Amino acid sequence: MTNLAPSSSGLLPMAGAPSSSWVARLGAFARQVETRVLVAFWLLGMPPLLCARSVLLADGGGVGWAGLINNVLYVIILSAAQDLVGSMPKGIVLLADVVPSFFVKLTAPYFIHLVPYRVRVVVLVALSATGMLAVALTPADGSAGRKMAGIVLASMSSGGGELSFLGLTHHYGPVSLVGWGSGTGAAGLVGAGLYVVLTQRWGFGVRGSLLLSACLPVVMLVSFFVVLPRDALGYGRPGKDYEPVPEGDAAEEEMRGMARGAASSALLAPGPSSTQAAGSVGAKLRRVRGLMVPYMLPLLLVYVAEYTINQGVAPTLLFPVESSPFEELREFYPFYGFLYQLGVFLSRSSTPFLRIHRLYVPSMLQVGNLVLLTLHALFFFLPSVHAVFLVIFWEGLLGGAVYVNCFAEMMDEVPAEEREFSLGAATVSDSAGICLAGMVSIVVEPRLCDYQAAHGREWCRQIKARRRHGRRSG
Repeated sequence: MTNLAPSSSGLLPMAGAPSSSWVARLGAFARQVETRVLVAFWLLGMPPLLCARSVLLADGGGVGWAGLINNVLYVIILSAAQDLVGSMPKGIVLLADVVPSFFVKLTAPYFIHLVPYRVRVVVLVALSATGMLAVALTPADGSAGRKMAGIVLASMSSGGGELSFLGLTHHYGPVSLVGWGSGTGAAGLVGAGLYVVLTQRWGFGVRGSLLLSACLPVVMLVSFFVVLPRDALGYGRPGKDYEPVPEGDAAEEEMRGMARGAASSALLAPGPSSTQAAGSVGAKLRRVRGLMVPYMLPLLLVYVAEYTINQGVAPTLLFPVESSPFEELREFYPFYGFLYQLGVFLSRSSTPFLRIHRLYVPSMLQVGNLVLLTLHALFFFLPSVHAVFLVIFWEGLLGGAVYVNCFAEMMDEVPAEEREFSLGAATVSDSAGICLAGMVSIVVEPRLCDYQAAHGREWCRQIKARRRHGRRSG
């Protein structure tokens, strides 16, 4: 077999070589990727996630992390939810945010291949914009049902967008997964702060902030119809940049020439241009069963653990203000959210340089984080809030790593004729994990708070009392 040089095979330089520095590796990565594909998928990962997350952050951190793995408009609606629905329980807002996305991901993979991608994008944009407008244009004392309907539409757009765009990565190769992973990670950072910046720094009201955010779906249209080369989807002339991968003996010979440890560099190579196999519903259900243990279960596990931390445990991880870098108790939780999102962004952007093949290892480490932080919430043994900072950042790294490496492994291991369906179908795991964590957290958070108050630590109750007072006086 002919030996492949690093420049021709897509492999990164050997350690110790003159060009093995991180700067050189980043430069090699930038030269080898299809820039338009990378940028397009990075942008596609932003608008759906930012759409609904802002509704819960407006509560001062109550459940601000609900739905962090979705899109920008999704993030913004959640951050503003408490401003919009007043005294309605946070759990109801959370369920309106997560459950529709879950059911879309659960059912759509079995028929969505009948809808062309260009039609899907237009529908997703319409759902996002309509949801934002329904929420923003309803008067403050208007129907809570109309506002909740807007959140539901944004959630449906987020779920349909995630399964569609992850399936779309099959046509553009693993570099598109790099863009998607990094873009969705960035969406968490942007979405967690955008609503706060608009309302607190720039002086926009709730309605004005949401109306401005309703323009964000336009980014999705530009990304798909302008930035992304669509020849791979058959909408134009076949492009030379996207050639089918070799099959048969030639493919096996080339794959034998690549060490397993070099799998991370495979993210730099273009993928196949085959289309999703139709198949019967029964055949697709059998494919899903085959995905459960190696891919879907570790993804479900890590999401249950991290979102139970984020929604049920983190709001109770409080310290005396005088021993912390904060001025108020309500500042703890938003900063935890920032550290979590930073970890998610970094790990979701790391696959060109670091690959994790044993997905259960980080998933079980995340369960360990849940146990550690729950025990601390009960018995208060960590020496300072800085220790919690480190654990929360580590939590974000683990969660982002399992998400992006799960789909990277599927792109490597799942046969080409099943890959598009499989990538979309597996997305139900994260929404299922968030739903389960949300239901658990509705019970866990008040019980942890009650336990702390019974043992002389009433900080969590002080935050709630100040929120109620602030609403009455406002």
